Amino acid sequence: MWTAFASSLLLIAALAVPVGLFMSPLTGCLLAIGGLLWLMVRHYAGVARLVRWTHAPVGTSLPQALGLWDLVYSDINRLVRLASAERAKLGAELDRFRDASQAMPDGVMYLSLTGAIEWINRRAAEDLGLDPQRDRGAPITNLVRQPDFVHYLEAGEYSEPFLFHPVRRRGAALLVQVITFGDGRRMIISRDVTQIEKLETMRRDFVANVSHELRTPLTVVSGFIETVLDGLEDVPHEELQRYLTMAHEQAARMQRLIQDLLVLSALETGAPQPVEDVFDVAGLVREVARETEALSAGRHQVTVTAADACRIQGSAKELHSAFANLASNAIRYTPSGGKVELRWRVLDSGAGEFCVSDNGIGVAPEHIPRLTERFYRVDRGRSRETGGTGLGLAIVKHVLTRHQAELKVTSEPGTGSCFCAVLPARRVIPVAAR
Repeated sequence: MWTAFASSLLLIAALAVPVGLFMSPLTGCLLAIGGLLWLMVRHYAGVARLVRWTHAPVGTSLPQALGLWDLVYSDINRLVRLASAERAKLGAELDRFRDASQAMPDGVMYLSLTGAIEWINRRAAEDLGLDPQRDRGAPITNLVRQPDFVHYLEAGEYSEPFLFHPVRRRGAALLVQVITFGDGRRMIISRDVTQIEKLETMRRDFVANVSHELRTPLTVVSGFIETVLDGLEDVPHEELQRYLTMAHEQAARMQRLIQDLLVLSALETGAPQPVEDVFDVAGLVREVARETEALSAGRHQVTVTAADACRIQGSAKELHSAFANLASNAIRYTPSGGKVELRWRVLDSGAGEFCVSDNGIGVAPEHIPRLTERFYRVDRGRSRETGGTGLGLAIVKHVLTRHQAELKVTSEPGTGSCFCAVLPARRVIPVAAR
């Protein structure tokens, strides 16, 4: 740059000195002064062009120039290119950060010093019922007005997360954590723990139900034993036999309950799939029918239909347990003299269907979605009287799930029920194709 400036001065001197020597000193001085003025005008013109360029929109090309200002503009242009590349790099990094934040399974929201929403990802918007575009810039407490949430934000004590149940998502549970950063800004992280809370509720209910189910028979057995011990010499033989028979029934009930719990636990904890084989489903259905007749002891009319000859690929032991549970439920909830029908058939789609229908007491529609829950009973008193453990349909559900099958239930109070286990077509092997 200084070289260019010095070159301009030398050029002016090279013109002015010969003129001053050969013409007159005054002419030489005037020529030198004119050259300097021209140099100054050219310099200020370059400054003016630079100022106009700085006020132009971003991306405007640099003006053209010669000499010193050409060097200046070249350096500026190089710096502009470097700045543009750095800005593009930072923009790409920011876009990747935003994409990663949007893809996070947890909700993320940034609040300004005043509590206004600066940025929010889709997950947080869904959790709190907000609009990422419309609600940006609005105070969060104006949008989520639940007192417990507002109090948590305003209290400023964020060492522990906050369990929040948003009104806009009925039944949902969010674990909210606030992290402060920078000069007082806050980041809110929300995690959907609805399923975890449901599992915890199910665990508590399970422990309470098991305790309740075992307490009743244990109380009966303990009471009978105390009665017999207190009056062993005075209790008549017939009375003693009745006490022991009832105690044995209660002990058998506890044994069934524990056995069902072990089976259900093995199914729910992802026990290894049993070795599958191919077996005659008609024979399995007839075996279940014999067990059903034995359980009924002649109190019901049990019929069986298994006309479609085919074989099933699966666990005969587990499917036998599922089919037997459906049949035993029909016996327990059908009054004496009622009818229970066991039916196996192959549907037009190639799927296999095992149905147990009865003309028993039936089930109201509001109870049907919950029938496969552990210990769920429509009529608790009747279930205990008939010896049910409350786990049969839960076992059926898990067995069918392991066989990619489904349970269909139709029922009407006072008319009867029909429980159907539908196995996928790929597990049904026609005899002709065997």
